[in-house]
Amino acid sequence: MNKNNTLVFITLAISFILSTLLKPYPFSWAVKMLPIFLLIAITWQHSKQLIVQQKPTSVRFFIFGLLLSSCGDFLLDYNQQDWFIFGLAAFFIAHLCYLISLKPFNNVYIADKKPLILITYIGFGVLMFMLFINGLGELFIPVLAYMVVLLLMALATVFSHRSNLWLVLGGISFVLSDSLIGFDKFNSAIVQNQLWVMATYYFAQFALVKGYLMSLKKI
Repeated sequence: MNKNNTLVFITLAISFILSTLLKPYPFSWAVKMLPIFLLIAITWQHSKQLIVQQKPTSVRFFIFGLLLSSCGDFLLDYNQQDWFIFGLAAFFIAHLCYLISLKPFNNVYIADKKPLILITYIGFGVLMFMLFINGLGELFIPVLAYMVVLLLMALATVFSHRSNLWLVLGGISFVLSDSLIGFDKFNSAIVQNQLWVMATYYFAQFALVKGYLMSLKKI
């Protein structure tokens, strides 16, 4: 990912993040989706250039993950109150796609740190779920399933044979972003929550793309 693409992405992302202070406004969902569309285009362009011995299926699943993320962005921005469950489903499948694209796992370079990493991620997930649990109601099962697949995706960025710093940062940032959404929706309102949610979300997607493209060069 070159500097020009990075600069355009940052500009688009910041534009939407700041625009959350002005919402609601017409077609905000389109402004929200633009940074992800750019990441899809970048991934598609670079993957065609970098794939030599890669399995095309892996790249396709990663791009499907980005496409489903953009669908989730639309659903959650257009009508979050009524379409939250559909947006949750879109991101659930997106994380499954990311998981598949990161196979196989068992990163030997961090073998000695596996227990600590697992305990940290699982402990954080349990803590967050306990904070949400009283406000979940009918969404208990969907949110639990989503949190499990989100944590699996984040762990995959660590244990994948593709693992690198950018992928790991992307996984961590995605967990933080969704934790902010959950805390705000199911526990207590956070002041200007959309600013923090979107900042961590856009960074997560950017880091995942950057890390994944780096892994194509390495493997």
